[in-house]
Amino acid sequence: MKIRILVTGSEGQLAKTLNDLYFDNTDDLEFVFVSKIDLNITTEDQVSCFFNKHQFDYCVNCAAYTNVEQSELQPELAHKVNAEGVRVLAEVCKNHNTILIHISTDYVFDGTSKKPYTEEDKTNPINEYGKSKLAGELIIKELLDDFFIIRTSWLYSRFGHNFVKTIIKKIQENSELKITTAQIGTPTSCDELSQFIVFLIKTSSKSFGVYHFSSLGQTTWYDYALEISKQFKSYNKPKISPTETFVTKAKRPDYSVLNTNKSNQIFKKSYYWKDQVNQTVKSLI
Repeated sequence: MKIRILVTGSEGQLAKTLNDLYFDNTDDLEFVFVSKIDLNITTEDQVSCFFNKHQFDYCVNCAAYTNVEQSELQPELAHKVNAEGVRVLAEVCKNHNTILIHISTDYVFDGTSKKPYTEEDKTNPINEYGKSKLAGELIIKELLDDFFIIRTSWLYSRFGHNFVKTIIKKIQENSELKITTAQIGTPTSCDELSQFIVFLIKTSSKSFGVYHFSSLGQTTWYDYALEISKQFKSYNKPKISPTETFVTKAKRPDYSVLNTNKSNQIFKKSYYWKDQVNQTVKSLI
């Protein structure tokens, strides 16, 4: 019998990557992808009705309010999706014995650490987006015994809006760029994260809990942009210049590298961030 998996937030880049990789499903997995129009996770009656009609073994929650800047202006919207919507999903998953796999963020940390954050390190978000995502995590821990929370960082893919695609577009337009050196983190490929999610679903021994997952290594946004530019031989590299100033409404953690030892112990396919970025850039140009 196939394992049935609901994936929410189908218009986001992670869900689109999962759909692209597993569009034809597999011999033992069957995916159902739903957008906000199909299933609004903040509407309890709609979610309950949907689960009553369809039995799922897993729910991968890719639905989220991810606009960090707008979250400062509309924190209630971020919390409605990232916290209250998660509460609805968690309660319905509990009622239907569905295992919830929830995607969270490095922004639950404040960035004051000098070493990569472990799953046990104290959380202390410094912007409304991070606060809303942490609230969702706490709700899951309160309501469920069997769950996976995956904290990840600096996601990019072939789909949607992300840093890689933005820099490629700017380079193709021969634009001059000023990129911040003020933040350190790890770019993470949605392809690799999708593989980890499927691994968690397919593995026979279930070690539930919180996991950090990213590619290996760390970088600044500036060096990240330089790495992308290496695939464009005609682009004049001095056109990308570093800056320490980065004026935003939302505070960002200066350092948000995740310690991935726990996930690496069970899933031994982590790649260095540069390799994954270059692979994605080549597929887009």
